[in-house]
Amino acid sequence: MNKVEIINEIVKKTDLKKKDTEATVKALVEVISEAMAKGESVQLVGFGTFDVGTRSARTGRNPKTGETINIPASKSPKFKAGKALKDKVNGK
Repeated sequence: MNKVEIINEIVKKTDLKKKDTEATVKALVEVISEAMAKGESVQLVGFGTFDVGTRSARTGRNPKTGETINIPASKSPKFKAGKALKDKVNGK
């Protein structure tokens, strides 16, 4: 399911205008992204938690040449599903 399909499903369930729903979904994604860019976690009770993980610097190999390369430290977005979401996915 992509963003347009999500918007269409929300419109069906809420009877809101598509334009308003699209703006709301866009704002939600923006707010979550901005919070995570600041290093904050975002918890939606019953759904899950968006968090920022860190990867330490390490060495790797270029698979084509076998040359050793340095991979810098980085941050990565993570999502942990909440209990209610896990139960729904498992049919409980």
